[in-house]
Formats: sequence, structure tokens, C-alpha cells
Amino acid sequence: MRRAAGAFVLCVLAPAIAFANGRPPATTGVFMRPGDDQALYVRVTFGLLVSHDAGCTFRWVCEKSIGYGGEFDPKYAIATDGTIFATTFTGLRVSRDGGCTWTTATSQLPAADPGRIADRWIDAIDIAPTGDVWVATAESAGANDVYRSTDNGVTFTPRGLPSATIWWKSIKVAKSDPQRVYATGYQVAPTARAFLERTDTAGASWTEKPLPATVLYGSTPLVHVSAVDPANPDHLFLTSIEANPPRGDRLYRSTDGGTTFTEVLATTDPIRDVVFRTGGTVLAATMASGTFESRAGGGGPFVKLGETRPNGPDLAPPQLGCLAQRPNGELVGCGANWHPDYMAVGRTNNPVTWQKLFRFVELSGPLQCAPGTTTHTDCEPQWPALAQQFGVTGPPAVCGGSVDAPPAIDGPPNKGETGCCDAGAPGSGASLLGLGVFVAGRRRRRR
Repeated sequence: MRRAAGAFVLCVLAPAIAFANGRPPATTGVFMRPGDDQALYVRVTFGLLVSHDAGCTFRWVCEKSIGYGGEFDPKYAIATDGTIFATTFTGLRVSRDGGCTWTTATSQLPAADPGRIADRWIDAIDIAPTGDVWVATAESAGANDVYRSTDNGVTFTPRGLPSATIWWKSIKVAKSDPQRVYATGYQVAPTARAFLERTDTAGASWTEKPLPATVLYGSTPLVHVSAVDPANPDHLFLTSIEANPPRGDRLYRSTDGGTTFTEVLATTDPIRDVVFRTGGTVLAATMASGTFESRAGGGGPFVKLGETRPNGPDLAPPQLGCLAQRPNGELVGCGANWHPDYMAVGRTNNPVTWQKLFRFVELSGPLQCAPGTTTHTDCEPQWPALAQQFGVTGPPAVCGGSVDAPPAIDGPPNKGETGCCDAGAPGSGASLLGLGVFVAGRRRRRR
């Protein structure tokens, strides 16, 4: 009876597991290292998880080491050599040793240097196929611009979009043409409006692409370039944030480099990611609205995924907190660590059914770093409390071991789990990524 009472208390307290930022633990983004099928970088509400064995083991980097805190989610980009970039309110944070040591880019430059981006809100980042690092600023206290680095983030040069009124919010480089770059931003004065800029010369010159009246906006005219076709620089998708009240987004498609746009999807909650899949389909992922697929390279209608089975349980549409495609074509997405998904990270080759890749109980510990590094100094002292909160048992000795069936009630994972990369292990089955109570709260969007 005492054990049952204790289990009940854990089930009640599980949703309340939170850290200094006040948010429950959840996965919110996944990022890849180009050319490396083994590397996975997963953004969580309590830092960053790093795997170098295709998700068999994950190690933790805390927020403090990266250089941020509160209800904020950095945007990450991973260079071919493994350098990790993270956008923050106080500059671009960089780790060149896999996440152990973090520094602020250009912090050594004087305040008046035109290439200094330290101490400024870096709100957008992308890495070109050439390795050039592009960032954009959204600082309230001064003029903003788009910057490029040709030396892997050591130095940056402004690329010709200075503005005292515009906050630059997204930047995308076309994989098939690194000279083609899109940037979006918005201003509130003297007139509230959105901006879409395009360069075909890597920033030597820019052309504004006025958005047509058919593009709708939320209370703030905020748009992001969500994805650019890896095979066609003229084919892109644009998300208008909260343009479908009260909390939904609208997705627009352009096939002429941003000159014209057609609305292709309206959702009831935020669009988390848009992914051009290997094989010619496009996926748009949300949590509450489900996942939508467009065939013919995105030219067909977006259809909500799901399957009604008369002789079995229906397959509900996947509901994702994040979505990305690995270099080998496999999809990786963010699910609910507890009910109803029992997976923090899932994987699939079929966007309807998903298999567990990782849960928080399987954390291997903090990232293994040498004494004196920022991650060793900042994260090691926090690990015992974190491990206790999650009931961490660690990954199995052999990747691909079996996993017990998830508990029937919402609560912490079973202590008997031994699975890691146990996507097809006995007892695990194929699971659906759904909307869990731990990620159900809408994250506050910041300007």
C-alpha cells in the first residue's frame, strides 16, 4: 500500500517537474550535423541533449553553460566539423569542442566595431552548404542587420540590411544555391508591416519582395521562411505567425522566389516545422492540429495524416513538438515523454506511425567534459537533482534491448525499462506521437 501511495504521488508530481525556467520538461527541437547520420542534437526545456550514436545514448548540456535561461528556446545550427551555434539574447554562443566549452562570438571586438554581434539578440541562424554562417539580429536598443561569417563563426560582416526599425526574425540559405538567401523581419513603427528580402549574391545586394495582400497576419505582422526546397531555390514556404486566430498559423507557398504566394494550410496551433522529405513530399508538423502532408513536392494539397481502421484502433495523426529529417531520410520528432506517447524523441520512415527512440529516464548523464570547461563546472553540480527528478536508470548495456510496456496511467516511466534504440523491441510496438500534458502548454512567443 505504501509503495502504491508513493507511485500515486509521483504520478501527481510528474507534470510539475520543472526547473528554474518554470516550464515542464519537454523536447522542443531537433537539429542535425550535415553528413553525420549518427549525430542528434535535441533542444529541451532544460538545455540541450547530444547523441553521437544515432540516439542510443543522450547526454545533457545545461542552460547555464550554453548561456541563457528562463522561458527561452535557442535556435541551434551545427556545422560540418561539429561546431555548435546557439542564438541567445546576449549574442551568438559557440562551442567548438562538442558542447563542453561555450564562448560568445566576437566578444573580443570593441563595442563600435561593425562586425561585433556580441551582447545583441541573435534571433535567426542558418549555415550555407559552403559552411558560411548567417545570423540576423532583433535587438530593440539599436539598429539591426544580417551578418555572414566565412570562417566558421569567428568573425562576422554585415551584409547590407541595416535598419533602426526592423527586427530580423528568420534567415534561410538555399541548399542548391548558397548565393540565394531569404530574410524576414517586421517593424511596428512608423507603420506595422512585414518584410521579405532576397539576395542572389550572398548579400552583395538585396531585393525586397513585397508580400501580397492575400498574405494574412496576426496581431503582429510576423512571418518566417519555414523551408526552402533543397533542389530548387525558388520554391519556399512562409509561415505567418498567429494569422489564424486565436493561436493558429497560416502557411504560404511560393514557386517563384517569393514574388507570389498561395495559402496552402491554416492550423489551429503553431506550425512547429516544415520539412521537404526525400522522395518528394512536404510535411508540416503541429501538436494539436496534427501533421499534414503534401505530395508532388509540396504542389499538392496539404492533407491531415491519419488512418481509420474498421477492424482495429484508428491511427491518430502524429502530433509533433518538432520534426526534422536525418541525412539518411529517416524522420525524427519530439513527442511527450510520459502520457500519451511515452517517448521524448521518436523516429519513423512512415509519418503516420512512430517508434520510440529515447525517454528522459534513459539519460546517460551530463556531457562528459574536462574539469574547468563551462559544461563541467555548470552542469555537473545540477545533475544529481535532475537524475532524481527523472528517475534516471540510464541506457541499456546493449543498444536495441527490450522495453517494458508503458504504465497504464500517466506518470513517470517504469523503472524496469531497458530500452534505448528499441524502436522495434518486444513490448514497445509502434507508437503515435501525440499531445501530452507535459508539452500541452503553449510556449510564450517572444517578439
